[in-house]
Amino acid sequence: MPIESGSSAAARQVKQKRKSHTISIRRTNSSEQERVSSQREMLEGQDSKLPPSIRQTLLELFGQIEREFENLYIENLELRREIETLNDRLTAEGQTVDGGDLSKGQLKAKASHSTSQLSQKLKTTYKASTSKRSNSFPGKAVGARNFNMGSWELWGGDSWIVSSFKTTTSRAVCQLVKEYIGHRDGIWDVSVTRLQPVVLGTASADHSAMLWSIETGKCLLKYVGHAGSVNSIKFHPSEQVALTASGDQTAHIWRYIVQLPTPQPVTDTSQMSGEEEVDFSDKDEADGDVEGPNESPTIRVPSTILKSHQGVVIAADWLVGGKQVVTASWDRTANLYDVETSELVHSLTGHDQELTHCCTHPTQRLVVTSSRDTTFRLWDFRDPSIHSVNVFQGHTDTVTSAVFTVGDNVVSGSDDRTVKVWDLKNMRSPIATIRTDSAVNRISVSVNQRIIALPHDNRQVRLFDMSGVRLARLPRSNRQGHRRMVCCTAWSEDNPICNLFSCGFDRQAIGWNINIPALLQEK
Repeated sequence: MPIESGSSAAARQVKQKRKSHTISIRRTNSSEQERVSSQREMLEGQDSKLPPSIRQTLLELFGQIEREFENLYIENLELRREIETLNDRLTAEGQTVDGGDLSKGQLKAKASHSTSQLSQKLKTTYKASTSKRSNSFPGKAVGARNFNMGSWELWGGDSWIVSSFKTTTSRAVCQLVKEYIGHRDGIWDVSVTRLQPVVLGTASADHSAMLWSIETGKCLLKYVGHAGSVNSIKFHPSEQVALTASGDQTAHIWRYIVQLPTPQPVTDTSQMSGEEEVDFSDKDEADGDVEGPNESPTIRVPSTILKSHQGVVIAADWLVGGKQVVTASWDRTANLYDVETSELVHSLTGHDQELTHCCTHPTQRLVVTSSRDTTFRLWDFRDPSIHSVNVFQGHTDTVTSAVFTVGDNVVSGSDDRTVKVWDLKNMRSPIATIRTDSAVNRISVSVNQRIIALPHDNRQVRLFDMSGVRLARLPRSNRQGHRRMVCCTAWSEDNPICNLFSCGFDRQAIGWNINIPALLQEK
């Protein structure tokens, strides 16, 4: 190494000190050339073993990053000014604008588009990362939690821009009753048993499924037999048996026995304001270090394992009667299994991309499968000798779910921010279309009144009737409701305490009480 003279070394220290003071001052009006020149001088005055060409490349890359952040910052300021202007205008006029009225504005179009694109990429990346068979940290997703929460927090403002102009249905009609907290990662699916004792089931990316007491919110049982993210849970129509689908490329059938605890007084959360829309920081979420319900019984071994897929099993459901099940996978196929023998009966092929969901008809041998190829397909097994299939085309993005209603209708939801109602007797075009401001996830339809519950990427849950008329938006504030994307909803109309359930990325399920007669009367 060359040796510097004392005078040159002293001069160099003075020069570096002067530069460090200069750089520490924020230069808001400096030109691009001045900033690059300053950074180059700073690097030249530092010792480094990197070749000059590499240092120059790094300097250019960091300059590009800085410019990108500056553009985002300026754009954010402009959006904030537009929001303030709109709020002032609304306050002056004494009006409340519904989200549908903003669909023609550039602000909402830009916000909805960017949020939809990010959320779709986020869900795919998150499920892929949490669905690996091997995991360096048992029970947790490798790196997925930090990526998910950080990315969603960064872009949460877009969702707030849209949802802050919504009106909220009266709290007397829609009330949050109970929160079910214990999972260590996001909850993909929620389901309710069809027979006594009535319990709530949740499927989570933390590789577990849990059964909960609806009244007390206590975890009654935990299933940990899967080696990957548990993506769905469904209950047998007449037995205490559960069916779960997982990222470990299998579906499990397991029996459970639960004893309901003594109900506790229900806490009234209806006094919380439903108008306030506030973003939560990570500190408000369930901490990843929470151990969860250790006192609850645990099942580790299933009674039956169904394994014929070559990819993530994203959903599974029981056919009417409970003697067969259908599974949907990212390998672009759906499989029909015999429960007693565990044998593969049929492999349903035809989708061009990964499947996202499957659902069975409550009274007939019909199956509907959804896919990222923007279609969903109806499979008819009523005639053992003929297995017909019909393709429904009408969405422009991933079909996240399609479900049957009592009767001859199918309701489909999509990442294209629409929900469509179809008549099985006329499949050429939908009979109703619901347009929203955010991607729609796994929907559910109530049996008696046929009310559609829409879980959204922007943390909202909305209720519509079959003709497309909006009935309500469930209250969400800084103290109640979901704090991340809502993944699924499930109705349980006969339950006197909670007749609607939702779950999401915030690692909690929520029980709601919907006053359906009052809701329909307000319509």
